Amino acid sequence: MEARFSILFSSFYYKKALKSGLWLVWLCGIFLICVSFYATLLLPKKQKVFYDGPKITLYTAPRAFTGLIGERQTLAVRSWLGLSENIDVVLFSQDPSVFSLGESLGSRVLVEPNIDFTFLGTPFFHSMVARSLASSSDVSVLVDPDTIILSDFVSTLNYAHKLDEDWLLIAATQNISHFPFHLDSSGRRWLTDDGKHIGIKKLQEFLSQRSCGKLFGEGMIIAWNNGDLPLHKGILPPFLYGKGLHNQWLVTEAMNSDFRLVIDASSTISSFYLHDLHQESCILSRSWELNGNSLLGMLYGSFSFRKANYSGVLMLFEYGGHYLFVNKNQHIAYKPGYKRSLNLWKKGVSLSPMEEEKQGCLDSIKSLEETEGRLANEQSRLWNPITLSFSLENLLSIRADQNKTIVLGVAGYSYKDMLMSWVCRLRHLQLSNFLVCALDTEIYEFSIMQGLPVIKFLNPPTNISFDDCHFGTECFQKVTKVKSRMVLQILKLGYNVLLSDVDVYWFENPLPYLRSFGPAVLVVQSDEYNTAGPINLPRRLNSGFYYSHSDTITIKALEKVVKHAANSNFSEQPSFYDTLCGEGGSNRLDDNQCVEPETNLLVHFLNRDLFPNGAYGGLWEEKDIKNICTDKGCLILHNNWISGRKKKLERQVLSGLWDYDINTRMCLQTWQRSDIPGYF
Repeated sequence: MEARFSILFSSFYYKKALKSGLWLVWLCGIFLICVSFYATLLLPKKQKVFYDGPKITLYTAPRAFTGLIGERQTLAVRSWLGLSENIDVVLFSQDPSVFSLGESLGSRVLVEPNIDFTFLGTPFFHSMVARSLASSSDVSVLVDPDTIILSDFVSTLNYAHKLDEDWLLIAATQNISHFPFHLDSSGRRWLTDDGKHIGIKKLQEFLSQRSCGKLFGEGMIIAWNNGDLPLHKGILPPFLYGKGLHNQWLVTEAMNSDFRLVIDASSTISSFYLHDLHQESCILSRSWELNGNSLLGMLYGSFSFRKANYSGVLMLFEYGGHYLFVNKNQHIAYKPGYKRSLNLWKKGVSLSPMEEEKQGCLDSIKSLEETEGRLANEQSRLWNPITLSFSLENLLSIRADQNKTIVLGVAGYSYKDMLMSWVCRLRHLQLSNFLVCALDTEIYEFSIMQGLPVIKFLNPPTNISFDDCHFGTECFQKVTKVKSRMVLQILKLGYNVLLSDVDVYWFENPLPYLRSFGPAVLVVQSDEYNTAGPINLPRRLNSGFYYSHSDTITIKALEKVVKHAANSNFSEQPSFYDTLCGEGGSNRLDDNQCVEPETNLLVHFLNRDLFPNGAYGGLWEEKDIKNICTDKGCLILHNNWISGRKKKLERQVLSGLWDYDINTRMCLQTWQRSDIPGYF
């Protein structure tokens, strides 16, 4: 009996303890929820303004961050970063001030110097686009460096990103003369002078009241999703960024190619450009600045040699928190969902039953005839002769390094691709002190279009063959005699010269080694192919790679070479040897040196393991020539001892010693495809 009572008593207290424990657990849970809620309220507001959306990268090419221009660009970049933590910014530049700003703005800003620039520092638009296309972001955006963007930009891209469609989105930028608001320290809120926050609606109202028009050219925002389809057919020309119709060309070709859905989001993205921070009145300060609400007129005829198919462009509007697509030409409006099974745009609705608000969207699209006429007149200005307004003296002062040394390459149009591979290799080695001497008008204009420092030889040789200008031909004789005359001209202006044929591949920068020989020494490559014996035998001086110092002795000796070559029926190469080393090698000192007796110029033949010619050691027959030469310590390798331009080109491309993509007209970079472009 007592045992049964004890069991019942224990059971009663056990249940009571269990019930109390459960209540305690509930109370603790409620307490923790309250604490979590309270802690959430205490979190900084910046934690609540961001959302999980697509990863967006904005690309731009700013000028130096100095003065008023620097202030505008800094404000613009801060406005982008403040839109979302999902936004990164890439600045294409080689300017030190841009690197400094990038460091000050944090890890979401990257400065990218590894694209193609002109020798004056202007980036190439096609190289910017190629780098942007290589991005891993969900959305890539090209924008001007002084364009300020408001928050509806993110909501528009977020909507577009959910479309089951590859797309390219464009938006015009408003031009205003006065903007009295400033960003707070976080870069996320716009404030009045008295510190009050101003919302997006008020900002949009202000812009609509103070707008001087819209920028339809360089001020355009261009965005696309990281999809499977290309932006357009064909190859983007080598436009200079900010100096042509590159935006118009890209969008027009995207429309004509019909790969992607092209969306005009000018009405849903608020952005603006301050043309003068200290001026109240509106002044049209940029070309391609036109009134109106549509980009379609701007696109007519702009560098596309055919009229664009406007029916493929949809204009995006926002009303009542929803987005609406409008096709002006077909008079149809669409309210698409995010998924597209068959043909999303077949869900369009005729304009007749639409609400007045939607009708107003279409009514705001003005006539395009005036715009097209203005564009046609503007486009006629593009076909001017191409010239570079720099004298030889100007270019030398700009390009020479601190030792007053110039690397000189001489080329005709038939060697344009090899010239560019040579230039790309020098750029890769961070050598900027090169100069191109053009043998004909075609290579001169080509070099200017490629942003190269180029000088046209005053009296170029005539009748230069495109394919038949190899060693021993009459064309070869004419071309080589230009090189020594150009070198002599530069030496007399007080600059040292490393003459390098463009078929010379540079593994490393040879200048420090070549300078070590000092003045009054001409350092030359040997053309001897036997692996043993003297390397300065008769006619074994290669005039396609040599270093000459600007001193009296060298200049006098080179004058003798030029005079001898002018009276010779051969190329300049025999004149170099016969003048400096004596006919038959009578002026040889030992196996790798000789001296010109009248001027006492010493001629030193370079070690062939470091400076091999095209026949030495069978290097060009090796399968892995790049690694073999690197292991041997080669500084350069000459692609000579082969007959014919095509064979020379093929040998160098297939060897992997090639740094230029002929299809995109860009230097090959680490972010580009690694295979060698095909020629044959």
